[in-house]
Amino acid sequence: MPAKVERGKKTMKSKPRQMGYLTYAILKEEISLPSRERLAKGPVAIIECTEDIPCDPCVGACKFGAISKKSLIIPPAIDYEKCTGCTLCIDVCPGLAIFVINMNYKEGKALISIPYEMLPVPKRGEKVDILDRSGKKIGEAEVIKVRRGKRGTFVVSVAVGKNLAMETRSIKIEREENE
Repeated sequence: MPAKVERGKKTMKSKPRQMGYLTYAILKEEISLPSRERLAKGPVAIIECTEDIPCDPCVGACKFGAISKKSLIIPPAIDYEKCTGCTLCIDVCPGLAIFVINMNYKEGKALISIPYEMLPVPKRGEKVDILDRSGKKIGEAEVIKVRRGKRGTFVVSVAVGKNLAMETRSIKIEREENE
């Protein structure tokens, strides 16, 4: 089983653009996602980039050489066996397309680290709504950690049910009107 992501033979460009977002089914069909065995080993980055544009900050951010590109204008590939899930690639991605999943967080819970560029910034311990790739609410989660990245993008880590780990891709903060 190859550890490196091999992009599908077909282009992903038309499907997500027609729908307006990427689905897990499209990802499974088009790129190799981490195996169950790899997910069980600990945190790992997942790159959901679909754009054929000149971009590569994630390659330089990875101190372990896990992210590579054959060309500047193709989406990056990731070697899941080299990836430590350090989260440094998340905040440098201008497309907000990198997430880290740790299926070993706690019994029944996964820790999902996502890019976040909205205000207000959530606080540790805060309850937030979790959203799927289409922006639909799929549950609630607790904010475990918030880190400001070098480029200003925050990386927010939330504890979610393991069954929602591969679908959680954003959060929404519900604030009282008088706050």
